[in-house]
Order: sequence, then structure tokens, then C-alpha cells
Amino acid sequence: MKKYWILSILMCLALSANAQRTNNDGTPKEYEIAGITVSGVQYLDPVALTSLSGLKVGDKVKLPGDPKISDAIKKLWKQGILGDVGINATKFEGDKVYLNIQLTERPKLSRYFINGIRKGETQTVKDQTSLIVGRIVTQSLLKNTKKRIETHFQEKGFLNTNVNIVQVQDTLISNSVLLKINVNKGKKVKVADLIFKGNEAITDKKLTKKSKTKSKKKFRLFASSKFVKSKYETDKEKLVQYYQSQGYRDAKITGDSIYNIDSESIGIIVNIDEGQKYYYRNITWHGNYVYDDATLRRVLGIEKGDVYDLENLEKRLNFSPTDLDITSLYMDDGYLFFSIDPVEIAIVGDSVDIEMRIYEGSQANINKVVINGNTKTSDKVVMREIRTVPGQKFSRTDLIRSQRELSTLGYFDPEQVGINPIPNMQDGTVDIEYDLVEKPSDQIELSGGWGGAFGFVGTLGLVFNNFSIKKLLKVKEWGGILPSGDGQRLALRLQANGRRFQTYSLTFTEPWLGGRKPNSFSINLSHSVQRTITFSGDVLGSLQVSGATISLGRRLKWPDNYFTLSNSLSYLRYGLDDYPITQTLRNGTFQNFSFNTTINRSSIDSPTFPRSGSNLTLSVNVTPPYSLFRDGSFSTLDAERFKYIEYHKWMFDNSWFTRLVGDLVLHTRAHFGYIGVYNSQLEAGPFERFVLGGDGLTGQNFLLGLEIIGLRGYPNNSITPVGQAGGVIYNKFVMELRYPISLNPAATIFVLSFLEGGNNFGNYAEYNPFDMKRSAGVGARIFMPAFGMIGIDWGYGFDSVPGQGNDFSGGQFHFTIGQQLR
Repeated sequence: MKKYWILSILMCLALSANAQRTNNDGTPKEYEIAGITVSGVQYLDPVALTSLSGLKVGDKVKLPGDPKISDAIKKLWKQGILGDVGINATKFEGDKVYLNIQLTERPKLSRYFINGIRKGETQTVKDQTSLIVGRIVTQSLLKNTKKRIETHFQEKGFLNTNVNIVQVQDTLISNSVLLKINVNKGKKVKVADLIFKGNEAITDKKLTKKSKTKSKKKFRLFASSKFVKSKYETDKEKLVQYYQSQGYRDAKITGDSIYNIDSESIGIIVNIDEGQKYYYRNITWHGNYVYDDATLRRVLGIEKGDVYDLENLEKRLNFSPTDLDITSLYMDDGYLFFSIDPVEIAIVGDSVDIEMRIYEGSQANINKVVINGNTKTSDKVVMREIRTVPGQKFSRTDLIRSQRELSTLGYFDPEQVGINPIPNMQDGTVDIEYDLVEKPSDQIELSGGWGGAFGFVGTLGLVFNNFSIKKLLKVKEWGGILPSGDGQRLALRLQANGRRFQTYSLTFTEPWLGGRKPNSFSINLSHSVQRTITFSGDVLGSLQVSGATISLGRRLKWPDNYFTLSNSLSYLRYGLDDYPITQTLRNGTFQNFSFNTTINRSSIDSPTFPRSGSNLTLSVNVTPPYSLFRDGSFSTLDAERFKYIEYHKWMFDNSWFTRLVGDLVLHTRAHFGYIGVYNSQLEAGPFERFVLGGDGLTGQNFLLGLEIIGLRGYPNNSITPVGQAGGVIYNKFVMELRYPISLNPAATIFVLSFLEGGNNFGNYAEYNPFDMKRSAGVGARIFMPAFGMIGIDWGYGFDSVPGQGNDFSGGQFHFTIGQQLR
């Protein structure tokens, strides 16, 4: 009884105190904040927290229930650094009130550990979580971290991934916790059954081919059967698009179900409603004034009775990668504001009538061209490659071609060359922005290798692909060890093994001689020497080759503007001093004056990893026909007979790049070479002949005066007619499958597999294009701007090497440096 009496007294006192804090009518009473304190925090600044709350001494508040109090709590809570927030009145003095902000601090992240996965996966998972040491640990942070890790592994097929995050108080750092992130990936979940229901017109096999989600089969080696939710959703969209491309415009997926078979496999059922197959009936045009209906029908290429293919219709109207489309027809003539809207105006039975509603607009002229991102390369170097010139009519083809030209320059990242037309309909003009990202283009080659009888050979090569001779004396404008930015090329190379082998070369190229037209000028100087030296250091013989070449080239507009033509004059001097080239030729001086004409057509889309286009080259090299001016008598001494070297040499090289699926590229090549003579009484000389086999690197083979052709799967220089310095006619055919591992401009990496065959013949009567030395193998390439293209191949030769019996060549490793032409 006594307890109840005391409790009643306390309740009365509380009601009396509350009554004092409200008005007589029960409404909240206004108070002035006389003081604010903060409690519950140890590491946060109380003054800053008070400021964040928005409350300050002198403010008027009505108690209880003033919105200012609840707003202050919300402001503090939104900071994300507090675990609990409350505001209490600690004391009343008349119309003044003292407030206390009661807080609970959240700990900071000091460290975190990821358990349950391989070391190689840890860094990838860390990048996915984006956890930052020192960040406040909130429930949202823990939830997002868990979700990101689970999603990361689910995208890799680990559908049953479970992540458990444990917080542990860090005893070394105050108010901090460390996180133990325990990952249990489980096993990959694979699709055991993929069942389509409702499909009658299109077989299961065809539908499966269109889907990246595959069921596991014993003999399916290259297609993954792991289940990835995001890819599966995309596959469903692609299946509907495929049906529509076959004329089934009403096709849809009415439902699907995923069911567990066991802990490692699932089954999928996809229900399809194919609908009816449709065909084009009448196609009419409305709003076209520039081109008549007949012209537009011819470009569209769709006839009455054709299958109603929405995908093909979109390509024919807006962008066809292989043929002319309606939009290109207009935009290449300046009609930038052109638009076309195909509208279904009637569906009768299985036939569809389409009305093409066209807005032609006015022709747009290019107002200005803006270049962004060329921090090293001069504006003029970029502008001379661009085909969209201020003042001319807009052309989409010129815009795409300009993008290609900038991508193939080698100065910019081809994956990041951006084009941004900015139209202005008010004055009928367009501004075009080109966004570029510079990449390193200079290269250094510093290597050493074993050169057989020559021993260790060191190589130093420097290539400056964006050189500027104009800035040579303006040191302040260099921006590096040498002047750059004008698109010229300077190459220096030194290779030596003491006195036994030495070669030096210098090449300078100006791609725009005079600066107005793309007429290239190039000069090359070289000197090489090979010596036969005894162990005691005595020189027994030597071969010296000195040469100079001057060339001029220009771009052609016919047959199309992908062609270039170059002409060059060369002089080579061969000096033999007791150095056997053949059994009867070991001394003498030999002169080679030659004129070369090369026609090239290149339409590849990237110099490093082309996905489309081709490269065709026909080269003719001729010397004066000295023998035709003689009296018909020829010396029997080789030193006299070949004193002035004469021949005509024809080289044909052709390569095609075809994108198969995604970034999988088929690269096919064909090569042919032929050396002819002017006088039937003379045979081809010992110089400039063909030698096949191996990696095809002239600098590493140390064979001067010969044309080195690679043939993987066989030893270097091994495919040579027996008893001759080299062949006079050869052919070679190559098929490669290429796939990129990384297209990062800092290190472009791709792998390849190949089939190739070729042969080398000592006389024209023996030539048989089907008699080939065959090989197959695999390889990899890495392109680094500082070193160029570096490759390694393993090839297996299926045929014998000339002069070495009938045994197969077998497996061979090959290393390559630079882009190999042949």
C-alpha cells in the first residue's frame, strides 16, 4: 500500500512539472534556448555537431513537439556518422530551457580482411567493394558491401555465393572496427537443361545458337554453361529480336521458369508464343523531295513479298555497315537534320503496309571543327587527317572516315577517338568536336640474343613516331628528350657483336612534304658488315653492305581514296673480301641501282588490333637491264658477271580482317614473290633472293642481301633450295584466329592460333603453288607503346626441311619484334 502511495505522489509531481511547461490551455509553451550540451561523443567535435543540428543559443522553441527539434535530429542523422540521436531538455529556468544532444558514435573502419577466396581474386573483390579505411561503418555500408561481392561472384556463375561480414573491435585504434569478410562461393551453378516450349517454326538448335546461356553437353568445348542472370535476361530479349528478324513481329516470351536440379545445376524452361509470320506488302514514301521514290526503293533494297524483318529494316534505314542506307544517302549530301519514321499503316492477314515518313530539313554546312585532348600532337597534324572541313557540306561518311584516319595515326588511343556533331538548326550549321586521348608513340628496343656463330648480339633501337624537325633548335618546346608533335618519324638502330657483326641504320620520314598535300618523303641510310674471325682475332673475310634510299609517296583518289602510291630510288653496294656467297663468288664489289614502285590499299580500322578491313600491296623493284646493252658475250667469272646487279622483282601481299563473333577476328593472308631476269642467257644473281623459315626477322638472322620471309614451325632460313643462296619464286598462305585479352593502349594483348603453308623454289620450272611446307600452332602478341609489337609463337611443321631428310620439322618456338608484313 505504501508503494502505491509513493508512486501516486511521483506521478502528481510529473504532471505538475509538465503542466508548468505548457500553457494553461494545454498548448506547447515557447522557450528560449539558454544552453546546448552534447553528450555521448568522445572523438567528434561537440561544437561542430551543434552547428550541424541547426540549433543555437537564443533560438525560440515550443515544447513539447517543436518541429525544430525533430529537424535537428534528422540533420544529425543524415550525416551518417552517428548510431543514435536524441535531444532532451535537462533544465528549465522560467522561459529558458537547457538542451542536451545525446549521441552514439559509429566506429570507423581501420582494416578489413577477405577470407574464403584465392589470393588472385582478392584484389578484384577489393576493387568491387570500394571500401575505404577511415570511413564510418554503417548498416548501409555493410549491406552494399555484401551485395556487391555476392553479385560479383554470381555474375561468374556462383549463384549460391554467401557473404558474412563480422565486425570486431580494433584494440589498436580507438573507436574503430575491423571487418572480417567471409566469402563462401560454393560451386559454379551450370545449366543442365535449357528447354524451349511453343516454338514450332524455329528449332531448338537455332534458338540455342542465339543464346549465350547454354546447357552443358559432353562435347561442347568452347561454350560456357554457367548461369549468369544478367546475360540470361539479355538472351531473352535477343530471342525475341531474332524472331522479329524472321518475320514474327508478334513473337514474345510468355513466361519462363528456373528450377533447381541439384546444388550445382539448374534447369530453364522458356515459353514462347511465336505468333504469325509477316511479309512486306506496300511501302510508300511521304515527305521526300530531294530523292524520288524509285531512288529510295533502290537504296532500301526491300521488295514486296520479302519477310518482314525489323532488324534489317532498321539497318537499311539508319546504318548499314556494308551497304548504303537511306540516312547515309541524305546525310552524305549535307542533310544532317534528316529523320525517317517507318509507320505500320495497315496489317492485312500476313502482310504489312509501311509508310516512310521523312523529314528532310535543310542542308547543313560545317561551321567549325574543334579538337580536344591533343596535348602533344600539333593541331595541324590532326586537322590534315580530318575530312570534315569548315565551310563544306556535312557528310556522315567523311565523319566516320576522319575517325578512322585519327585511329590509325598511332598517336591516339583508337578505342577513345570520339566524334560529337553539335547541330544548330537556327542557322543550318554544325560544329564538330573530336575528342582524343594521347598515347605514347615512341618506341625503344633494347635486347640481346644468341646469334649462332656470331655469339651474343646486342640491339639498340629508337623510334620517334611523332618527331618534329622544325622544333629541333627550340629546346623549350621539346616537352621530352627530343622535339615532337609534327607527325614526322625518326628511327635509329644499332646492332653489334664486337667486330664480328655490326649494322647501323637511320630513317627519316615526313608524311606531308610541304604541309599542304599528303605527299610523303623518306630517306634511309644504312651500313652493315659481317666478318669471319678466328679465335685468335684474325679476320679471314668480310661482307659489307652500304645503302641509301630516297622515296616519295602520295595518296590517290582513284580507284578510291584508300590507295597510296610510292616511288623510290635505292643504291646498295656489296663488298666481298674473301667471303663466300656461293661456291664461286667470294670477292668483288657489286652495285645495285634500283627503282621501286609500290601501290598499297589499306582500309583496316586499327593499326594494333584490326577487326575489319584489308591491306593489299603490290611492289615492283627494277634495275637497269645492263645485259641488254652488251654485245652478247658474258664473263664466266661471277665477280664480273654480277658486278652490276640486274633483276626485276615483284612482290604481292594481301591480308584481310573479318570479325566473326564479338572481338574474335579471322586474319587471312596471301604472299607471293618473284625475281625475273632480262636476259635468258643469264640466271638470277645471288643477291635479293628469297629465304623462308622461322620468325622472319632480318636483323636477327644476319643474312645480308637476302629477302627474309617467316614461316612458323620451321627453323630460321631453313626453307631454301639446296645448293643455292635463296629462291627466285615463293608463295605463302596464312590463316589466323585472333582474340584480344586486353585492348588497353598501355598494353594491348591478344592471342592467336594459325595454319600456314609456303615454299621457296630455286627455278621457275619447279614452281608449284600447292607444294607447300605446312604448319600449325598458337601464339600471343603484346603491344606496348615503348617497345612496339612483341610476339611469341609455337608452331609445328608437318613437312621436312630441304636437305635434311624426310623427318618432320616438329615443334619450334619463334620470337618476333615489330609488325611482320610477311
